[in-house]
Parts: sequence; C-alpha cells; structure tokens
Amino acid sequence: MDLNNKVVVVTGAGRGLGRAIAVNLAGRGARLACVDLNQDDLDETLAQCERAGGAARAYLANVAREEEVVALFEQVVADSGALHGVVNNAGITRDGLLVKYKDGELQSSMSLQQWQAVIDVNLTGVFLCGREAARHIIETGADEGVIVNISSIARHGSFGQTNYAAAKAGVVAMAEVWARELARYNIRTGVVAPGTINTDMIAAMKPEARDRLVAGVPLKRLGEPEHIALSVRFIFENDYFTGRVIETDGGLR
Repeated sequence: MDLNNKVVVVTGAGRGLGRAIAVNLAGRGARLACVDLNQDDLDETLAQCERAGGAARAYLANVAREEEVVALFEQVVADSGALHGVVNNAGITRDGLLVKYKDGELQSSMSLQQWQAVIDVNLTGVFLCGREAARHIIETGADEGVIVNISSIARHGSFGQTNYAAAKAGVVAMAEVWARELARYNIRTGVVAPGTINTDMIAAMKPEARDRLVAGVPLKRLGEPEHIALSVRFIFENDYFTGRVIETDGGLR
C-alpha cells in the first residue's frame, strides 16, 4: 500500500507506541485518525504528525465499548470520506498472580475485575475495531485495506500476566483468521509483537530494575517506539504480507 493520502485509524495514539506509529505513518503522507481517551495527549500527537508531513484528526473513544467504536468509525469516514486501515494498539495492564499462597494460606488471586478489564480493552477492543474497520473499508469501496494488531512477547507466557498474555495471544489468532476471511476484499492483516520497549513505564523504573531488563535482551539494549512503528509500516507497505507476526524484540525470545 502506498500510504500517501490513505486514511488510517490508530488506537491508543496519545503517547508511547501509538504516537510513534501515527507519526511514522504521517511521515509517509497518511491521513491519521488518532484515537485515545486523553485530549491533551492527542493534541501533542497531532502536532507531531503535522510536523512529520501528514494530516491528523483526534477522536476520543473507549475501544472496549461497542457503541463508541461504531460511532468512531462512522465519524472517521464522515470526516475523511474513506478508510484504508487500522492499527489496533490501545491496551492496558492489570497484573497479578493467578493465586499466591504463603504457609498454606491464600494471600491473593487475580480478580475477575482484573481479568475482564484487560480482556475488554486488549482483546474485545481489537475485535470491535477490526470488525468496524473491515466493514467500512469494504463499504467505502477502497481497493485495498490493512489491519494491524499490536501483540507482545508476553503472548508466549509472562509471569503475573494471565490476562495480558491471553489477550495478546488472542489478537494474533484473530489476525490469522481475518487474513483468510478478508483476502477476497484485498484486506491484509498483520501483527507486531514488541519485546521490551523504552516507553514511559520503563523510563519510570528504578535503574537497577531497568538494567536487569536490558541484560536479558541479546542486543543488550531496549527497543524504541520507532522500532515498532517501522514494523507496522512494513506491514502496510508490503503487499504480499498477511496473517503473520513480526517479532520486534531484540532477539529476546
């Protein structure tokens, strides 16, 4: 796909990976629909997209709520007159051990609320945005489309992240299914699975904890959000790529 003048939705675009992805695609001339829950964050993302050479609009929406997702994509198409792709990046964490015992006594367990909050955003949100994106790409008559899901190295099993790991494995499975179902409409899918990336959360860690993370990476350095953005852009621009995962993790797994 030639990204110039293509309309692409990026969820979780207010900061971190989402912002880097939006700015990178803007640099290729894409018209971005940047989605998040924080207007101030979105304003900064829009400013960076415009400096990169692309047009961008901000949309406030909770991807876990069906009515908001439906309204979001309808508004994007009304504003832009087209839709060519979506990057399903929005996600949250609510970490905790499945069960924790001490001296034979239950100390804690992952609550249903912890489970459901992550599944609602990280899995159901991807389903809803993928469904609405596919529908509008087809109905607006676009001759091609791309759906990219952001997974994680955690999908292989991450200590204390039953909910997150399950969701991030699920978004890979969805992309594989959609690649088969949507190929007839020339809609491709792809997944990027980041490893340990230098986001605000990592930057806020104690230096010794951060050093332990870096030590576990074969390349001995953290990834940057721009590395993930490059992987996303590759999926958009490589017209023979669909239904597969790009592991951008510095060789961690």
